[in-house]
Amino acid sequence: MKKLMINKRRFLAYSLAVPAAALVGLSGGIAQAAKIKVAGIYTQPIQQKWDARLHQALNKAASAGDIDYVFSEKVANTDYVRVLREYAESGVNLIVGEAFGISKEARQVADDYPNIAFLMGDPFKPHGSNFSVFDNYIHEPCYLMGMIAGTMTKSNKIGMVGGYPIGEVNRLFNAFMAGARSTNPDVEFKVNFIGSWYDPPKAKEAAFAQLESGVDILYAERAGVVDAAREKGIVAFGNVNDMNKEENGKDVVVTSALWHMDSAINNAIAEVKSGSFKAADYKEWTMMAKGGASLAPYYEFDSKISADVKAKVAKLQADIISGKFTVEINDEEPKSTF
Repeated sequence: MKKLMINKRRFLAYSLAVPAAALVGLSGGIAQAAKIKVAGIYTQPIQQKWDARLHQALNKAASAGDIDYVFSEKVANTDYVRVLREYAESGVNLIVGEAFGISKEARQVADDYPNIAFLMGDPFKPHGSNFSVFDNYIHEPCYLMGMIAGTMTKSNKIGMVGGYPIGEVNRLFNAFMAGARSTNPDVEFKVNFIGSWYDPPKAKEAAFAQLESGVDILYAERAGVVDAAREKGIVAFGNVNDMNKEENGKDVVVTSALWHMDSAINNAIAEVKSGSFKAADYKEWTMMAKGGASLAPYYEFDSKISADVKAKVAKLQADIISGKFTVEINDEEPKSTF
């Protein structure tokens, strides 16, 4: 894996290095080379958890010898289409990235390069023959977290700090709230959005403001909230990555709703290699049944959660995976209830 600095000389060298067999066709085409070339394009620094999960999955595939991986980070939407085209011209076989806010433009790039596979974060449907979409559907473990949070709050007030009130965040908040109400019908919520995907100081300040209103548990959808919980001596629940281990959450983060892109990425790689890649919605690949989402361990909180609650969570988790229980997907903007 390496970070690719965009310039014509390196793109030319990269293009010439692509085996001829790897440039032929997608669906119905010949099988690709044993190792394919994949580019990741991220609008945020790769430390930002959403992009970090994509980067992590692609790094694993590169370490396993399945792909050659290059990436660009902090690519603004105004530059995104240009970078997409430069990578496409360089001869990569698969591009993984995000098309939020530039969906129409990204789809046009895919149309212009029908022999390249695109797997893009996008709230809309697949497009053409080679533009697949995904999002983080981790609402299921969010519901399970809410179940636990509802039993742990003493004030019956839970705070929630998110980035933007868009579908991918709203569905997580709504599922968490539904899970909490399932174990505690009296629980209330304070909801705030900071208008940024990565601004830990701003998220921390938003959390402090919520704490002043009486909340005694925080849902840390954004980085920075855990620090506020630590300073004020309350617990929090994490989001996307394992915030107990990865964001200084020891003795603070009870558990986290984890997003795993490994299964989705590996499926796309396999289809590109076999020449069978097609436009598809990867939604199910980011849910619990296919290993795309899970609940992190309880770590030092294991003994602090009642055996009854843990049993209920384990049972419902099994029912979710088997299809016996469905967590509602609600993309409507959640509102504070007090």
